[in-house]
Amino acid sequence: MVPNKPTILRKRLIPYETVNLSSDKILHFDDTLLITKWETIRPKKDFKSGVSYYFLDKSLKISRFYSHDCSFLYWYCDIIEANYNKDINTFLMLDLLLDIKVYPDNHIEVLDEDELLEAYNQHLITTEQFEYSQACTNSLITAIQEGDFPPNICLDPTYW
Repeated sequence: MVPNKPTILRKRLIPYETVNLSSDKILHFDDTLLITKWETIRPKKDFKSGVSYYFLDKSLKISRFYSHDCSFLYWYCDIIEANYNKDINTFLMLDLLLDIKVYPDNHIEVLDEDELLEAYNQHLITTEQFEYSQACTNSLITAIQEGDFPPNICLDPTYW
């Protein structure tokens, strides 16, 4: 159990919403890593639950998605901007829109490129955030292609 469990808020720009993820079970929390176990907020046909690894120092969330029978489906990677307010013990995780889905055979799908461009054109994100999201995505794709994915911490069953 994590002492002083922080509130976790996920802010999306498209669609615009802020969702409280405090029902997620926190498995680990330190200065560089937050690990949560969760079930979908709204029922989904293709998946039921997951484990998310927020690499706070890398602006990256890597999640393991599981089916209704608890079998592993794929990795889902979000480029994020993690902001922690110690005074109110709250994380605001801003979704920087680009996502990468990595299947067990290492097939890669980059998602939401259109949303990133739309957010930029509507001035919902800054030029720096736009470029950072692209750079992080490219860096992650390189890591996947070079066999440096998933990070070892994501494979440690003591966390999930």
